[in-house]
Amino acid sequence: MRFSAPVQPADRSFSEMYRLLFRTPKVAWPAHFPSPFQDKPSVRFDGLRVTLIGHASFLVQLSGLNILIDPVYSERASPFSFTGPMRVNEPGIAWGDLPPIDVVLITHNHYDHLDRQAVTALHQKFTPRIIAPLGNDTIIRRFDRGIRVEAHGWGDAVDLGNGVRVHLRPSYHWSARGLFDKRMALWCAFVLETRDGVIYHLGDTAYGDGAIFRQVREEFGAPRLAMIPIGAYEPRWFMGDVHVNPEEAVRILLDCRAERAIGYHWGTFQLTAEPIEAPVRALAAALDEAHVPHERFIAFRPGQVFEA
Repeated sequence: MRFSAPVQPADRSFSEMYRLLFRTPKVAWPAHFPSPFQDKPSVRFDGLRVTLIGHASFLVQLSGLNILIDPVYSERASPFSFTGPMRVNEPGIAWGDLPPIDVVLITHNHYDHLDRQAVTALHQKFTPRIIAPLGNDTIIRRFDRGIRVEAHGWGDAVDLGNGVRVHLRPSYHWSARGLFDKRMALWCAFVLETRDGVIYHLGDTAYGDGAIFRQVREEFGAPRLAMIPIGAYEPRWFMGDVHVNPEEAVRILLDCRAERAIGYHWGTFQLTAEPIEAPVRALAAALDEAHVPHERFIAFRPGQVFEA
């Protein structure tokens, strides 16, 4: 069985993958790009507090719950320890400074989002409840058969306690851990429905026809906070089908009408061809073009905190 997004382009061929990996020029990133921020969160937080750990990894503290999204603590976003995209900054929350983790949300199985070492270590330290899209439970149980993982489909809702429900929503993306398992596990975005408003985390996504972002607003109302990816978007002939660029990220902000937004998925692992700070410059230009105040949509660095 292979899953499909509401707008699903054809899978890329091996020749296209070869062109991307070996024939597409990349602007070299610096070996180190340290963040000026470092967070030491409290054990619990009653309001809303969101910290970017790095790339696509977040700690969300709300209603007394501690929720990790796509935690990656490895030095490489890769199946191998000796090759693959290397981390250029330290996690914005040190491993030893993590509070007790109640829930882990996994959007999909790519190596920059599903980190075997982190998930296994979290299970050993906190035994959190892990919620992932269909098929990812099988992958995660291969890490450790005792992990508390449950899998759900798009449209499902899960009660997390303390008045918080998480909804699995579609995104325009794909999945694979190897060469022969494309789209054999589902991928998703998450909507956290709370007494104090809606939090929308998009995972990885293209823009497609934009319908899924407008549907979130129609079903749940305008999010209090949206976490929207802004990086890993060049070259567009390949990445346009799976990752938004900053201009499209601003369109998502306007489609879902989020009050505030955090930009992520940039500046930690070099996955694509654009320069390391290009997403920040492009986001600023796109906000100006759309007449949106810059403080409404901020490109976060690891350790940076949103609190309300």
